[in-house]
Amino acid sequence: MRNGTLATLALLLAGVMAACSEKPTDLAQGYVEGEFVYVASPLAGMLETLSVHRGQRVKTGDPLFALEHAAEVAARDEAERRLAVGRANLEDAKKGKRPTEIEAIEAQLKQARAALALAERDYVRQSNLQKTPGAAVESEVDRARSARDQARQRVTELEAELETARLGSRADQIAAAEANVRALEAMLAKADWDLSQKRQAASKAGLVFDTLYREGEWVPAGRPVVALLPPENIKVRAFVPETRIGGLHPGDPAQVTLDGTTEVFNGTISYISPKAEYTPPVIYSQGSRDKLVFMVEAVFDPATAAKLNPGQPVDVRFGANHAR
Repeated sequence: MRNGTLATLALLLAGVMAACSEKPTDLAQGYVEGEFVYVASPLAGMLETLSVHRGQRVKTGDPLFALEHAAEVAARDEAERRLAVGRANLEDAKKGKRPTEIEAIEAQLKQARAALALAERDYVRQSNLQKTPGAAVESEVDRARSARDQARQRVTELEAELETARLGSRADQIAAAEANVRALEAMLAKADWDLSQKRQAASKAGLVFDTLYREGEWVPAGRPVVALLPPENIKVRAFVPETRIGGLHPGDPAQVTLDGTTEVFNGTISYISPKAEYTPPVIYSQGSRDKLVFMVEAVFDPATAAKLNPGQPVDVRFGANHAR
């Protein structure tokens, strides 16, 4: 009889201790999750400079790393020189001939006009002589007329040549030169972009969670070199039983507590998963629905989030604020 009494007391004591050790039923289990920003260069190269270290906090725009970029500098310089040549060719196409060339044509035109005046006087003289019997033959008149006509044509030719010399190239040649300049400008912009991508800066303020390469190592194109963790990318994921999920909604408050501190971290629910994390093997019967849990995510203001570390186990209470 005594042994039975002792066994009963032992069972009662074990039940009381188990009840005391259980966490409150309004707490959900979860962990801190971080969504990292992996910073990489789209171009390959040797890691020349690593400006940050693991655990460092950076601000937006702070330099993170630089790859060797001698080839990109040379390509940018070449593109600049090609563009300068293209622009010079375009300006040359819009202009006429050089002043000295125009002056030479003008001089030739003056000579042609003087020759035309002489030819016209000679033709008039021969025509008048033809009216006097025996003074001039018909062949001399024809020669004078031919010389006058040739002189007129030469003047017309040089006038057209002078007008052309004062003009630029044809419209289609100028359009081709302009298109070439635009293509060269695009090549220069691409070369500038390639050069800029060899140096990467922080796109957001946050914690340098990890560095994945060391100086002197070869970094393939697109491979991350630095992993950043902005405070706004820190969240808590908790798992809530099916019996409680119906009372939770995005925007509801959430209080998070950690082991080793009495501080309560206040946040809000940002996401509730529409799928159960655990599915019973048969059907959603009344007896098996209590096995279902749903993932709920909570977010915090940046100052609060910065105090949380990814991987930490947490307890989450949803609803009005409570002290731990």
